[in-house]
Amino acid sequence: MKKLINKVENIVEEMVYGIVASAPNKLAKVEDYNVIYSKTFDKSNVALISGGGSGHEPAHAGYVGNGMLTAAVAGPIFTSPTPDMVQAAINACDSSKGTLLIIKNYTGDVMNFQMAAEMAKVENKNVDFVVVADDVALINNKASTGMRGIAGTVLVHKVTGAKAQSGASLEEVKAVAEKAIKNVGTYGLALDACTVPAIGHKGFTLGDNEIEMGLGIHGEPGVKKTQMQPVDTLVTEMVEAIISHLQIKSGDKVSILTNGLGSTPIMELYIANRKVHEILKSKNISVVTNYVGNYMTAIDMPGMSISLMKLDSELEQLMKSPCDTLAFKQ
Repeated sequence: MKKLINKVENIVEEMVYGIVASAPNKLAKVEDYNVIYSKTFDKSNVALISGGGSGHEPAHAGYVGNGMLTAAVAGPIFTSPTPDMVQAAINACDSSKGTLLIIKNYTGDVMNFQMAAEMAKVENKNVDFVVVADDVALINNKASTGMRGIAGTVLVHKVTGAKAQSGASLEEVKAVAEKAIKNVGTYGLALDACTVPAIGHKGFTLGDNEIEMGLGIHGEPGVKKTQMQPVDTLVTEMVEAIISHLQIKSGDKVSILTNGLGSTPIMELYIANRKVHEILKSKNISVVTNYVGNYMTAIDMPGMSISLMKLDSELEQLMKSPCDTLAFKQ
């Protein structure tokens, strides 16, 4: 294993310091915790906090700033942050209008973020939460946890952040978040596994011409292994599954997120993105915004995901609103 690191146990902390050092006028780190928060946050607005295990960069710290998140909690690689870390983020924001936690649907994340919310309520803080479950590959999954939260979470950050910055109440911000979650779907594929530094080898094995469809962002199994095919064939399967799940129809408007998982060249993402547009155009579905790049990765995994968010007039306006973060500017 060759990685540009020092000690494995210091990876997350050193990364957090590096992120803050890149934007010292905008970002700060909570003392004793791997929590990044916005120094320019207006505390008269609702605070938005997200996070989870590290290894998905730029998610989530890359989205801290005006128009998106107020703070991000960086747990160990592929491991949920503890409740006291989330509580430290809540305390750092300390909004007079309250705090909304945006949680990806993983057992540890849900449990620990919700526990932090309960701890904050004991201290008379106004804290609520939503859970993102956008992985349409698992729509028929019988597991109690249901669909996973993956790259569509970034689009939820975008519209919810715009709503919070407008001065809306906690109840109004939560309502927009829930609407966004209901209208976003994501499908991913992997060409190979990623290497977790603490383990030192790939998390699973694929044959030379084999790929995994519908995998999770931690390398969890997908819905099937299949032979490598032209990207147009793969993208068609992915997009059709999302359209079916969200019941997107002719005349609807959407936002697209064509997302790399860490090791896929941007060139290949643009080739895939071209096919997404071709499919939507053939169905008379309009594209309002389109983002292509590495937004929610799985360390060094080669692969991609496609997210669509179906937009009504409110979500369209919020999606087009300006924002200024390290990894997302508009």
